[in-house]
This record gives sequence, C-alpha cells and structure tokens, in this order.
Amino acid sequence: MKKTLLAGLAVVMFAPLMAQASCESVKADITQKIVANGLPESGFKLDIVPNDQADQSGGQVVGHCGNDSQKIVYTKTADAGDTSAASPKTGTSQDSQ
Repeated sequence: MKKTLLAGLAVVMFAPLMAQASCESVKADITQKIVANGLPESGFKLDIVPNDQADQSGGQVVGHCGNDSQKIVYTKTADAGDTSAASPKTGTSQDSQ
C-alpha cells in the first residue's frame, strides 16, 4: 500500500516536469521549422506562456503544449535579417548614366 502511495505521489510531483519537457521539445521542433524556412535563430524568439497570458505577450501563438495548458508564442526580434537598412543599396553602372 505504501509503495503504491509513494509511486502515485511521485507521478503527481513529476507530472509538471514532464509537461515542461514536452513543451521544450515542441518549442525545439517549431524552432527547427522556422530556421528551415530561412529565418536565423537570432531573428525570432519563442516563449512558453500560460494560456491566460498568451494574448498579453504581444506575439503570435504558433503552438501549444502541456495538455493544452500553455501556448508557444512567436515574436520577431530586431535583428530578424532585414538587411535593407544595414547596407545601403548601390546602383549598377547603368543606373549612373
């Protein structure tokens, strides 16, 4: 009886850790897909937030995890690969004529 109670207690204690681990794996999968589409990893941020805070995070919900108790929110960062402002466009020899 004691062993069953201890095993049940261990499951209850470690369930949040297992849910967080699954959230991290979902977040890693989403990160891989975004990077595969050409955006560098420094160009975005993914946050795991509780469902009730997803609207206040200021980003776009791109996934969910933790038995649908948490959302994964995508936010584009300032160095998202927009090189147009960083390097001025130079014309060709035809432009100067």
